[in-house]
Amino acid sequence: MEKTSLTRFAWISIIASLLTIVLKTIAYLLTDSVGLLSDAIESLVNLAGGIMALTMLKIAARPADNEHAYGHNKAEYFSSGVEGTLILVAAASIGYAAYWRLLDPKPLEQVGAGLVVSLAASAINLATALLLMRVGRKRNSITLEANGHHLMTDVWTSVGVLAAVGAVAATGWTRLDPIVAFIVAANIVWTGVKIVRRSVEGLMDASLPKEDLDKVREVFAGYEAAGIQFHALRTRRAGMRRFVSIDVLVPGAWSVQQGHDLVEEIEAEIRAVVDDSTVFTHLEPLEDPISWADQVLDRPPGIPRTEK
Repeated sequence: MEKTSLTRFAWISIIASLLTIVLKTIAYLLTDSVGLLSDAIESLVNLAGGIMALTMLKIAARPADNEHAYGHNKAEYFSSGVEGTLILVAAASIGYAAYWRLLDPKPLEQVGAGLVVSLAASAINLATALLLMRVGRKRNSITLEANGHHLMTDVWTSVGVLAAVGAVAATGWTRLDPIVAFIVAANIVWTGVKIVRRSVEGLMDASLPKEDLDKVREVFAGYEAAGIQFHALRTRRAGMRRFVSIDVLVPGAWSVQQGHDLVEEIEAEIRAVVDDSTVFTHLEPLEDPISWADQVLDRPPGIPRTEK
């Protein structure tokens, strides 16, 4: 699956959001339930998130150029960050509507028809969410994953709202409707915070997850048994793209060709175990003390060379 093909999944998300907005709005108009209104508001956020995801995925798919030598993959973090922020705005809107309905509760109308329409919308969201999360994990796309998790949150929100609306119809306790809307808002806030936090971590060049680091170190282990040493392992992730940088220390008596052949082999093995990775290696002589001076990011200045 090519990176550019991910945009079609953003289109699926947009179409699903449009359908659910229509269905949930109909359900709200039928019932006058503030819980169902909160569900419809969240679907508006889904639509905005889907449009943002489509835009950022198109940018992220652009090849590297002179001004962006490392590619455009970080654009995905802007998408998930904006979507997380929109989720928080939606939560505030739901809370506002629930507050006034709590002060002035109203009986629900045409509950049966409203529930059927809302169930249809939830089924669309569930199918779309599962698809986006699966593709997002497979292709390391934080944009699709964030969009999928948001839709799945919407599904669970809808389940809670539908249960509350049914309970109101059965018991006549109208204040249960805005109370559930408050719970929905709190759940949405939690989802939004998690998405924003993950976006910030990506923009701050957080290291690759432990499972990827373990794979890289397994590659090193096979060479360390032969006397080759490694240090200054640095990794980061930019959307789908993963970057790995490592210093490789070999005997100083080796020829340039020997060292070059070795690092080419190491880079190929790392690329084979870490998907969508770009690997940088720096070759250094084992015997030279200055080779060990760059294990930290900010290399100390003025390191004297060994006398020859």
